[in-house]
Amino acid sequence: MSATLDSFEIGKLYSNEEIYRSLSVGNAGGVRAKTDQSGKVERLVVMTSVPSARQARENPYHDRIEGDILIYTGAGREGNQSVSGPNARIVEQATTSFPIYGFILMGSRRDPKLTKKRWAFLGLLEYLRCYRERQIDAKGEWRNAWVFELRVHSAKKSLKKADENRAMADVLANRRSDVDQEREVVNPEPSSRGKDFVLLESVRRRLLTYEPRQFEHFVNDLLLQSGFQQVEVTKYSQDGGIDVNARPGQRSWPISHLLVQLQAKRWLHTVGRKEVAELRGSLQPHAAGCIVTTSHYSRAALTEAIAPGKVPISLIDGYELASLVSSLKVKLT
Repeated sequence: MSATLDSFEIGKLYSNEEIYRSLSVGNAGGVRAKTDQSGKVERLVVMTSVPSARQARENPYHDRIEGDILIYTGAGREGNQSVSGPNARIVEQATTSFPIYGFILMGSRRDPKLTKKRWAFLGLLEYLRCYRERQIDAKGEWRNAWVFELRVHSAKKSLKKADENRAMADVLANRRSDVDQEREVVNPEPSSRGKDFVLLESVRRRLLTYEPRQFEHFVNDLLLQSGFQQVEVTKYSQDGGIDVNARPGQRSWPISHLLVQLQAKRWLHTVGRKEVAELRGSLQPHAAGCIVTTSHYSRAALTEAIAPGKVPISLIDGYELASLVSSLKVKLT
């Protein structure tokens, strides 16, 4: 029997038994809860994994960590999903400040390099948002899926179980004032796209499999096919937040010399207000700004983009991008 642990270290590997015994949660499932006698959540554990290269190609909606954001898709690769059972517990952190522990599976039990200790501790997780998304499932069928986004807090390299509530309270105390608008995701319903919605989602699905740098070059090529000139991808380590520079060209002769600076985000998670404000701060004087993403925007991001007295920022979401790709008949690799 594994020993009961009183602390967890970021990046250190643990066995499944050490996790469920030490944190008093169930021994199976992606979301595991410790509750009191009344059923109130005292602690959650979220278990995610790194997909193999083949799994990532086959399922672009897989769980992934982008920056400090964990994107956690509801259980089930086929059929409709719902926010119920263990998944519904995650959302409760918005009103009840219980700690959520994050662990990520680092390899198969068949991997000879690993023992039973295959779960790396990510840190405490802060619930940001969840939203319904229309996806194409493993059978190619249209379905409703639920996506959860959680911020990973890993600044403290060790977390004592006795300090978990205080540590989580410190994290939640630093939430931004626009948290409600940041939680609201603006993504289109199928009715707004008509019969083309399945086609657009299939295009977006393929774009989600691109590597970030590959996606920047894709945006570069899309601009060229749209008639832009002097298009260039910036140097990877020296872009200052700008990924692609372009000018409208002679087809748009009144503004032919306007500099357009774009940020390309091959993201599964939502683009928020912070990203819009940061792009605005990176623009050259008199340049126009645009964010192109494979994902969605929060209500706060849309509000920030058109804030009075500030340079407006154009926002292209995954479905608008897919529509451009479809209308221009761009071939995807």
